[in-house]
Amino acid sequence: MIRFFLLFLFSSGAFAVNEEIYEFVYEFDNPEHEARYQALTYQLRCLVCQNQNIADSNAGLAQDLRRKTYALISSGKSDDEIIDFMVKRYGEFVLYKPRLTNSTLVLWAGPFFLLLLAAFVMYKFVRRNHSTTLNDQHHNDMPDDEERRAARDLLNKQ
Repeated sequence: MIRFFLLFLFSSGAFAVNEEIYEFVYEFDNPEHEARYQALTYQLRCLVCQNQNIADSNAGLAQDLRRKTYALISSGKSDDEIIDFMVKRYGEFVLYKPRLTNSTLVLWAGPFFLLLLAAFVMYKFVRRNHSTTLNDQHHNDMPDDEERRAARDLLNKQ
């Protein structure tokens, strides 16, 4: 019983709350602003984590981006103005779905181009193997000159 009490007493630090994880809860003027905030934080990428949006990331930069997003919404900025601000400051990489521009055209068209290229290569490969197989079968079925002579000799003997 004493061991249990001592264990509980000295392990209470393990149950302490890390205040840095819990962020300020934002108060919005109306539900529309809150919905915009939620949508924007899911559209913006955490530049530290790179595989999370800022809504799900606990990185310091993600917290700063959430604060800035809240401030811009509260100041009356539109979604496009907020996204333009973030892109201007952090580059296109901050967007989970980059916009279609000349610089991102390869990013958008690349997968389709690679798919078409792979289909073309596969078509050529299958076609070449098919024709090679047919030629091999054709050549294997046809007797060569020596086999023809032997066959003629057999027929002439009879």
